[in-house]
Amino acid sequence: MEITPSPPPVCLADFAALARTVLPPPVWDYVDGGSGTEVTLGHNRAALDRVGVLPRMLTGVATPSLRTRLLGREYAMPVGVAPMAYQRLVHPDGEPALAAAAGAAGVPYLASILGSTPIEQVTATGAEVWFQLYWLRERALVVDLLARVRDAGCRALVVTVDVPVLGRRRRDLRNAFRLPPELVAANLPGGRDDLAHGGTPGVTQVTVDSGAAFAPALSWADLRWLGEHCDLPLIVKGLLDPVDAVRAAEAGAQAVVVSNHGGRQLDGAPASVTMLPEVVAAVGDRCEVLLDSGIRGGVDVLRALALGAAGVLVGRPMLWALASGGQAGAGTALALLADELRDALALAGCADPAAARQLRTVPMG
Repeated sequence: MEITPSPPPVCLADFAALARTVLPPPVWDYVDGGSGTEVTLGHNRAALDRVGVLPRMLTGVATPSLRTRLLGREYAMPVGVAPMAYQRLVHPDGEPALAAAAGAAGVPYLASILGSTPIEQVTATGAEVWFQLYWLRERALVVDLLARVRDAGCRALVVTVDVPVLGRRRRDLRNAFRLPPELVAANLPGGRDDLAHGGTPGVTQVTVDSGAAFAPALSWADLRWLGEHCDLPLIVKGLLDPVDAVRAAEAGAQAVVVSNHGGRQLDGAPASVTMLPEVVAAVGDRCEVLLDSGIRGGVDVLRALALGAAGVLVGRPMLWALASGGQAGAGTALALLADELRDALALAGCADPAAARQLRTVPMG
């Protein structure tokens, strides 16, 4: 009996179905799930769908340019690959494959401190790499890691501030999720993720490990210290309150990421896009503003731009694409996203991302 091959993906959502067929159920849940009852996870998508963009006509635009500037550097489109842990969990080629795809697409790749490949191997792909930091319990280890990140050639430092403790992720608890023994957090000093490999019913071992490695009481004083001692552009990720965004800019951040961690931290927090306009208005020209959580296509990027964002970070869809097709799959996903954004800009009458920031938005539904 002849087997009909699956049609090629035509949008990012198509990669989800492909990934689900190849990932073990506990790994799928780890990637796909949120915290609590997953209310915030669902609201991220619903809130984006309620943003209507008012297109402009007769603007004389034939083929829009996607090129944009983020942190003073030019990129092929206003998109970055969000930081995500343990990418070898979904594909053996892991972080280098996804970084290489981002590099080929001309967009920044945000490398997680919990990456399963050393940062030096990630930057060796030639991608523009921004390094994401969780605050370690020992400041001396932070200093050592910053030196390592600089030496590796990273272009920016992204400090994630919305994880004083890991969100209670019920899917992972039910699965007693743990990492396979061959997988390690390659950027942590001295194999400090040993606890992630244990197995206890009703316990997520990654949560146990994170609690041992990361400081729960990060403060504004710590952030100011980081701004004073880091010679890379500083980005603060995980802010929703405009007051916090202003304080981050005052502490030295060149950019903030409006994010609820993809619905994986405080369940009941508002959708990221809901808070984006207030954050943009509050920070003014103090720093750039990026949006994270729920981005699933080019129209979502257009929505974020119209609401004032300088760009977006895309997370889960890139893991879906990596899981189902390795570097080639991730490259296809980014190419599809670029095609969708180009179409969206043309249909909205925008010559480039800067023009999209002049569009009006209206509530839908």
